[in-house]
Order: sequence, then C-alpha cells, then structure tokens
Amino acid sequence: MADRTDWPGEALIVAAQAGDLDSLTALVTGSHPNVRRFAHSLCASREDAEDAAQEALIILYRRIGMLRASGALASWMFRIVRNECLRRARLLPRERGQLPETAVMSAEDEVLQRLEAGRVAEAIAALPADQRRVLIMRDVQGYSGRMAAEALGLSTAAMKSRLHRARTAVQHSLGDLYAHH
Repeated sequence: MADRTDWPGEALIVAAQAGDLDSLTALVTGSHPNVRRFAHSLCASREDAEDAAQEALIILYRRIGMLRASGALASWMFRIVRNECLRRARLLPRERGQLPETAVMSAEDEVLQRLEAGRVAEAIAALPADQRRVLIMRDVQGYSGRMAAEALGLSTAAMKSRLHRARTAVQHSLGDLYAHH
C-alpha cells in the first residue's frame, strides 16, 4: 500500500498548473494510488470506489488550475472523492428498487425518502474522518468488527469506540428528522 505522504511533489504540481502536459499526466498517475485508497475507504462499494476515483482523477486533470496551494492537493482530492462517494450513495435507494414492482410509492414518500438519504449522507460527511471510515466500513460496506479494525490499524476496542461515537453523532444529527415522523 502507498505511504500516506507519497503525493507528487510541489514542482510537479506547479508545472501541471502552468499547463505542462507531461507534468499533468505524471501528476494524475502519481495521485492515482492515494485517490483509490481514499475512494475505497469512503465509498459504499468497490464499484463506486473505482468510479469515484476515476471521476476524481478526471477532475484533477481538468481543473488543476483551481488548486490554490500546491500543498493542498491531498485535502482537495479527498473532498472531491468524498463528494463523489456521497453523490453515488444518494443514488442507491432509487437504483436498488427497494419496493416490489406492484407497490407504488407516492410522490410525497419518494421526496421524503430522497431527503432522508441526503440528510444521512450529510450527517456521515460531517463526521471526523476516523469516525466516518469506521462507520462506512461497518454499517455501509458490512465489514466485521475485526476486519474493520485490522484494515484501519486499530484495536477492536478503539474501533468499537469510534463506531459508537460515529453512530451517536449521526443519530443526534438526524434526531429532528425522526422527531417529525
């Protein structure tokens, strides 16, 4: 696995921002392993992760000029990947077709379901990164506690503690949503 600090260097980023095509290609190639790692830790499925990583690299290629500080590449790419994963998570309830074909969901119910999915995604996105990763691995991706702890380099107790804090924060954030129903 790539070291967390092996992002392309400042000189390469500056050259890419100046429009040097070789530098831009090297920047995208050099960022790929880190972007994939972000995507696999944030997205709900392997397929979504690969799609989100690809989309993030396309955005990097097209919009490198929008990056204000060369040292901010990692955080910029993290936000892009996170937003792409959340966008894909919001699409899931409709694509899965949770109701049998004979059931008809009213327009009002469908709007409420979409709003709720959006609120859940926003609540998860607002979590600190360490809590968000644990919550997604356990509750979205379905990893066992032991597997999630190992993947994140945590003891089982530390993983459970983060998961509890994450679930509590999401429930607190969504409290008013459920209080109205």
